[in-house]
Amino acid sequence: MARHRWPHTIRVFKRFREVNPELVPKRMTENQAHTIAVPVEEIEKLPELKENPFKRRICQVFSHDGSGNLTFEDFLDMMSVFSEAAPRDIKAWYAFRIYDLDDDMYIGREDLLEATRLLTKGELHPQERDDIVASVLDEADVDGDGRLSFMDFEHVVVRAPDFLSTFHIRV
Repeated sequence: MARHRWPHTIRVFKRFREVNPELVPKRMTENQAHTIAVPVEEIEKLPELKENPFKRRICQVFSHDGSGNLTFEDFLDMMSVFSEAAPRDIKAWYAFRIYDLDDDMYIGREDLLEATRLLTKGELHPQERDDIVASVLDEADVDGDGRLSFMDFEHVVVRAPDFLSTFHIRV
């Protein structure tokens, strides 16, 4: 997990508590910070996530157990990675994890097909999605193994000037 702390911790805590004030106490102990978990269905309703087609996956990646339910520690990790101050390599790693939908440490054809379906809200025909996936793999699969490793993915992200500005949540 990202353990990059930043100065907005109190603001982030207030934001976390607003999600479910009955569950999250006003004053949280250190133990509660990693044991009290807000259900993923409630986290997904945050304005910053509710329109994001990857909202469930984002929560799964940042939850310590993969369930999507977030403790304060998980939530703080998520907000720090999505902050404007987070380094590009940390953002790239978590973006890679989000797109690696089957958790096999590669972004494969099926991951890309599902990501394309989510991004286009299912409005493309299967052949159009196949064409997009083939184009992405042709462009980004440096070693030609039919899938993107983190190194392949990072190589693409480094060349994307808007990556840092789009991969963030303002608190």
